[in-house]
Amino acid sequence: MIRTGIGYDVHQLAKGELLTIGGVDIPSSFGSVGHSDGDALNHAVVDALLGASALGDIGQFFPSNDDTWKGAPSSYFLVDAVKRIGEAGFEINNIDATIILQKPKLEEYIPKMKYNLSHSMQIDESKVSIKATTSDHLGFVGNSSGWAVQAIATLCIKNEPSCT
Repeated sequence: MIRTGIGYDVHQLAKGELLTIGGVDIPSSFGSVGHSDGDALNHAVVDALLGASALGDIGQFFPSNDDTWKGAPSSYFLVDAVKRIGEAGFEINNIDATIILQKPKLEEYIPKMKYNLSHSMQIDESKVSIKATTSDHLGFVGNSSGWAVQAIATLCIKNEPSCT
């Protein structure tokens, strides 16, 4: 059996903040505003994994009103989600994510993001796809007041032949 989950996250952008995407610090004059490190890529993947396994969402386990998670690295949330889905009997088949950000361009950083995510999830990099696009100057992404990430996760039952 294959299970699919969708994750979506949006963060404001502001001067003086760090822009961390997929655990990579991106040089930029503005960064992501968030309770943790504001890494919307990790957050969207976490929600996709939790959704595919029907375990809930990131806010249930790491609420933004809990100071425990203030400034926390989002890779921690990803490692925790992978542990939860594993305990529920699932393993990751594929992750596909799209970063929606007007600027800066991300092409040179995507290989490191893929490595970071695959390392945190303990899966082969070939199971992780990360793409980046702009909104052609439309909306909150286009005017650089925010950014977004969409992610899809497919899971399968551990040790099933269809999972290899």
